[in-house]
Amino acid sequence: MDFEAVAKYSALHLKPAGLSLQYGTAGFRTKAERLDHVMYRMGLLAVLRSMQTKATIGVMVTASHNPEEDNGVKLVDPLGEMLTSAWEEYATRLANAKEEEIQSILIEICQKEVVNLHQQASIFIGRDTRPSSEKLSQSVIDGVHALGGHYLDYGLVTTPQLHYMVCCQNTQEHYGKATVEGYYQKLSKAFGELTKQAFSSGDGQRYLKIDCANGVGALKLKEMERYLPNKLLIHLYNDGTKEKLNHLCGADFVKVHQKPPLGLDIKPNERCCSFDGDADRIVYYYNDAAGRFHLVDGDKIATLISTFIRELLIKIEQSLKMAVIQTAYANGSSTCYLEETMKVLFNKAAEEKIRKMAKEEKENQKREAAKMLENTIDLINQTVGDAISDMLVIEAILALKGLTVQQWDAIYTDLPNRQLKVKVANRRVIDTTDAERRAVTPPGLQEKIDELVKKYRLSRAFVRPSGTEDIVRVYAEADTQENADSLAHEVSLAVYHLAGGIGEPPQLVF
Repeated sequence: MDFEAVAKYSALHLKPAGLSLQYGTAGFRTKAERLDHVMYRMGLLAVLRSMQTKATIGVMVTASHNPEEDNGVKLVDPLGEMLTSAWEEYATRLANAKEEEIQSILIEICQKEVVNLHQQASIFIGRDTRPSSEKLSQSVIDGVHALGGHYLDYGLVTTPQLHYMVCCQNTQEHYGKATVEGYYQKLSKAFGELTKQAFSSGDGQRYLKIDCANGVGALKLKEMERYLPNKLLIHLYNDGTKEKLNHLCGADFVKVHQKPPLGLDIKPNERCCSFDGDADRIVYYYNDAAGRFHLVDGDKIATLISTFIRELLIKIEQSLKMAVIQTAYANGSSTCYLEETMKVLFNKAAEEKIRKMAKEEKENQKREAAKMLENTIDLINQTVGDAISDMLVIEAILALKGLTVQQWDAIYTDLPNRQLKVKVANRRVIDTTDAERRAVTPPGLQEKIDELVKKYRLSRAFVRPSGTEDIVRVYAEADTQENADSLAHEVSLAVYHLAGGIGEPPQLVF
């Protein structure tokens, strides 16, 4: 290991005094001007991970749905999955280390993980459209150079596209071609095959309005349009030519504020969707004839796709046991609906088991229904969320089943809910269990939540710390919106008083 080169480059990427960050499910995220040293050090870590796995590792520079002034970075493991937890800990230690500690930490990682320093390292790098992303990507490249790794800079790509290309590279392109064009070709071919029957029925063109959050998704959808069947017409809004990234638009804004994004006018019952800034999240929505806004979120997306796959499995006489992975945020009505026909699970071990089962079952398929199943799996078989592939599989299923967005929404009725945030001095005072649905610490908080929940019908609530900033997220649902709002507010006050809230106490949101 060339520690002289590591120190030379490190001097160009000094750590700000007093800054402490933690690698979470979203990687690192904070104000862009604080991240230069982190990017350099993640370049170093990616090289060691590549040497240890003897595979290509991805580094994505993005802060997803965060404001444009923020940025972040996440590493992508060999099959396109998130970085394994043991290496998340190395990432945190390396990011927070003093300059004189970097060498000893690198040596420790190599010893613990039996890293072969003679192994050639290969790194794929991608970035979103933030003004800071190009410079921060160069800091990653400096880290790769310092340890003698090779890299391929894909430039502007969605986060799922980088995950896809890492997976393709490490499966010798059995999964697909490790290029953006290969991504377009794989998804558009699966979409075309899946919708061939529906689109040949002469029902006319399908129109979809897409809010691209002024992010990289707009650029990539423009490139992909020529690959899509002319029966699907997409109209892009918030394409980054006028406004700031994620400003009053995007999937997170629409979900939290329960209203359409800025810059997108919706006609009654018109089907629309929103991506987030790096195109790994999607929500659908519409306004009814009375002008009321309806959100069709991840719960109903999962329900639509899982029930469609179940129907195909029945057609090809497969007795596969199905399960759907949900997070604590899943609406209680969706869980009840899905449990009538399949199992619902809430833990990562179950998620890994299901993915393994899905890969095995792809080998045993029949005739046309089997082909439809294969193309459906091709559209959704990403190891992370992918707004583009999700959009295509949703549009395909709606076309095949002849469903309007209103009919899809009416599959079940969501319980009213509310999400809030509470600023705290240190988010790590909150520890959770049971798939983040119950708080273990601080003492007394879960007991207080249980007491509050008993006051309302059909209610539940939970809290969890943010993975990237000192805030605690609060979720509540109940039989009416007024009760959901009241419960969320009361739980927020409990968090504020028991978990070290800062600033003004939470106010009731209507």
